[in-house]
Amino acid sequence: MAQLTKEAEDKIVNLLISEGLADSRLVFNIKNITDASGERILNKLVEQKIISDDMIAHATAVIIGVPYVELKNITIDQDTLLRIPQEASSRIRAVPLGEKDGMLNVAMVDVTNVQATDYISNLIGQPIRVWMSSARGINEILEQYHGDFTGVKEAVRETNEESSEDAKSNVKTIVQDSPISKALTTILSYAAKTKASDIHIEPLENSLIIRCRIDGVLRRIMELPKNVAPALVSRIKILSNLKIDEHRIPQDGQFTVLVDDKEIDLRIAISPVTWGEQVVIRLLDKTGTSMDIEKMGMSGRALRSVLAGIEKPNGMILTSGPTGSGKSTTLYALIQRIKSEKINIVTLEDPVEYKMDGINQIQVNVDAGLTFASGLRSILRQDPDVVMVGEIRDSETAGLAVQAALTGHLVFSTLHTNSAAGILPRMLDMGIEPFLLASTLNVVIGQRLVRRITEKREMYKSSEVETDGINSIVGELLPATKEDVAAVSEDLGYPGLPVKNLEYYMLAKGVDSKETPGGYAGRAGLYETIDVDEDIQKLIISHATANEVMRLAKSKGTVTMRQDGMLKVLSGITTVEEVNRVASDLS
Repeated sequence: MAQLTKEAEDKIVNLLISEGLADSRLVFNIKNITDASGERILNKLVEQKIISDDMIAHATAVIIGVPYVELKNITIDQDTLLRIPQEASSRIRAVPLGEKDGMLNVAMVDVTNVQATDYISNLIGQPIRVWMSSARGINEILEQYHGDFTGVKEAVRETNEESSEDAKSNVKTIVQDSPISKALTTILSYAAKTKASDIHIEPLENSLIIRCRIDGVLRRIMELPKNVAPALVSRIKILSNLKIDEHRIPQDGQFTVLVDDKEIDLRIAISPVTWGEQVVIRLLDKTGTSMDIEKMGMSGRALRSVLAGIEKPNGMILTSGPTGSGKSTTLYALIQRIKSEKINIVTLEDPVEYKMDGINQIQVNVDAGLTFASGLRSILRQDPDVVMVGEIRDSETAGLAVQAALTGHLVFSTLHTNSAAGILPRMLDMGIEPFLLASTLNVVIGQRLVRRITEKREMYKSSEVETDGINSIVGELLPATKEDVAAVSEDLGYPGLPVKNLEYYMLAKGVDSKETPGGYAGRAGLYETIDVDEDIQKLIISHATANEVMRLAKSKGTVTMRQDGMLKVLSGITTVEEVNRVASDLS
């Protein structure tokens, strides 16, 4: 807010009253209090919620004779935003709105700050026209800065002046304040703000490609000259405590960065490829992930099955899916559900992705001899009630996990299989005796992740192909009549499901924008669960195939991942295209 005199504040208050925007009786009561205490009346009125910051900004603009702009729900494209660097915009509280008649329109909180307006004009090299807006409005626009790659461009300019070989040995390129360090910070900041799960830095013959995995899909965000690569990779190696002169073998490391006052753990994997070294950075933002299993997308029969499984005092709960399908997050959510001061929960992870209070978490360290198998032996001597093993990778770990479940512990773990039923033959392949596996498993979970439709959406009638697909996949689950809708919807966990075999279904699709590419924002899980009851146990003992197990499970009410996906389509959570993208290989 502009620095206002008491006279100006009184004019603003009178204007708000005369325009009917503030109750005169309430205002005069507050004025009596502030006159006695010496407080600023506008601050007190906002504190008492009699007026808002937006009202003050608008009234101030009228009083001092400058135009006002309401920035709520306004989107500024990145090219326009980057006319003023993000650092300067944040510091001065000013954002660019667009150019007209050779002048750049700029919204500011304090339009009376002549030094700030002169600074912006000199910075961009052209005159500006100032508009007034509220602090809230300016903050909304500042949140839209995602692609400020000024630091990257600066690094490219400096590195272009040197040869690729010089860049490898030039200390200036890898010290803390170097342009290449700022470039890396900019890339990491962009990834964090767009909620990317991974960054891929990939060398080609003549360039360097930077891609980010956002909502499960890789997106190319920039292309850099090839001679930037050595310095950028060296900087990452230094931060990760890796060997800077080793280019022949893969290296793994980690470090932590602070973005917008949030700590983000980074896992680094560097591998030699044809045209140099590829770097993959996994971002683990502990504050941005829901630990509520229902908010993650599990509902209905699957949710009831899992909750029953974790209420048992011992046994195994195993979840499966490809890399990046949210398996570990599911286990964290389940542990969060049962966490109590009355039980001792110990985890063994590689890496420890989310630090949780009240849980003893152990980081695997293979170089020091701490593997999943050796760590699990140690855990079982620590009087645990609940044990989580990040992943069952080998026969030894599988055997120890089964023994832990047999001796009165509740064991959580993950495996890499395509489906819930695939867990059973996989464990048998690891040498677990069928009768032991049958007697220890409580429930097995299969899962994938799909992108959620954004809140801005449109409804449309399903095509003939989409309708046939819905009918064939979930027709057997949908209510037969309108009278059945409430009961079936409650059973499956998706309110308001349509009746089966319609000519078309009303489906949703998101509105495509720069903030929500493809009309998607965030992700939800597709789940299938199998209760290991007596009938399933008999199949395990007889070495049944995964298909035989799934057929029996479906006859007992299991909703498959593909069916769960189509139910989410009918509920407006995701799209047919997303379900087909991630679950086309499933029945």
